[in-house]
Amino acid sequence: MNSASNDPIDSSAIPGARAEFLAGVRAEMPLLLGIVPFGLIYGVLGLAAGLPGWAIVAMSVIVLGGSSQVVFVQLWAVATPFSVIGATVGVVNLRHLLYSADMAPYLSSLPWRWKWLLSYLLTDEAYMAAVRRFRDGPATAYRHWFLLGTGATLWTGWVISTFVGVFVGRAIPASWSLEFSIALTFIALLVMSVRRKSEICAALASGAAALALQSLPHKLWILAAAAIGMAVGLVVHRWWDEK
Repeated sequence: MNSASNDPIDSSAIPGARAEFLAGVRAEMPLLLGIVPFGLIYGVLGLAAGLPGWAIVAMSVIVLGGSSQVVFVQLWAVATPFSVIGATVGVVNLRHLLYSADMAPYLSSLPWRWKWLLSYLLTDEAYMAAVRRFRDGPATAYRHWFLLGTGATLWTGWVISTFVGVFVGRAIPASWSLEFSIALTFIALLVMSVRRKSEICAALASGAAALALQSLPHKLWILAAAAIGMAVGLVVHRWWDEK
């Protein structure tokens, strides 16, 4: 690895790093069409759940996990026990371990300060926009700047949209039904990511379980559907994909 790529803030001297970063920004921009209304709705839901505005925005800055943040405020609003909130949010965020495992081979040679930064920015949309670049693009010394570009763009859009949702979200007419953008965002990500038979089976099993188990209290259907989807995906992967 070229030593010039070891500094996560020194891009001025390396045209290749700048080009990769800007390419990542361009790849992420279309996904902001789903991220911005998602952030607006999260801000509104946070206020409705009784959270102060500063805490809602701080969660977007620190947690940077849209789906887990929405689940958190929904469970908080109905006085769900902390143990259930923690378990549900934890399961929802388990997908980040899969993203990290997939990206690890491409980033293993980077210094730890780069790994910490990119792991923080490795969210759903940033991963989906960057993974094709890593899998199919040239293995240049500065390709990690592409992921930095996707992650920084997502972070900016998510935090700003949350801020706007907190301060002006109440003025958005309910007839706009912006909450539907949350489902659309993740459907788009699912379509982009599913390639193997095991992934298709996992998605179908999880979706079917989510619909069938809606009656469970405290939104426990999320935990159950996630567990069923992962189990089905693992079994199909071992007995079908590997053959």
